[in-house]
Amino acid sequence: MTEENKPPHPMSRRFRGFLPVVVDVETGGFNPETDALLEIAAVILTMDEDGWLRRSETHVQQIDPFEGANLEQSALDFTGIDPWSLEREAVPEREGLSEIFSPIRKAVKAHDCKRAVLVGHNATFDHNFVFAAALRADIRRNPFHPFSTFDTATLAGLAYGHTVLAQACKLAGIPFSNKDAHSAAYDAEKTADLFCGIVNRWREIGGFPPPPPEPPEEN
Repeated sequence: MTEENKPPHPMSRRFRGFLPVVVDVETGGFNPETDALLEIAAVILTMDEDGWLRRSETHVQQIDPFEGANLEQSALDFTGIDPWSLEREAVPEREGLSEIFSPIRKAVKAHDCKRAVLVGHNATFDHNFVFAAALRADIRRNPFHPFSTFDTATLAGLAYGHTVLAQACKLAGIPFSNKDAHSAAYDAEKTADLFCGIVNRWREIGGFPPPPPEPPEEN
């Protein structure tokens, strides 16, 4: 089969041509304009020929606080991150985001999608920090949709009656370690498992694609 007549990737038909990419950030506070982005993880999702969604690659970058960035001690205590530790091997925002965005752009193309859509647990928080950092770094090829997101806190509230990531994972049968939480990679992968589980469960019960109409009864 040639590239010209190869059928489109099944992912391209599932989310309006968007590729879901799960993102988690660890930060020096809650304000994306003033507080440091310290760590970012992105989990690229894929779909098999039968339409089941699953995790693919995980990409992680440690980020140096931008010049003049605010660092709230309460946020650092919560995440356990020492921004100045040499063991972090942190890089400037522009370099770190470029390293994250590059494989996402490749995955968008490989899945025959038109752009990525950010998936996150309380996704607005992660989306705002990613876009604020990309703007500061003057990165113009941001692969993410500028305002659309998929929020697993909302989806978990619908599917499992709980909006806290740890509790939603436990209700979904996904192992969750509070000791390992608040690492961007760990939280992103657990969020990805939760999102895939909800999407796949919806498919299992016939929610997507919609079942074909039943033929009219014969008189």
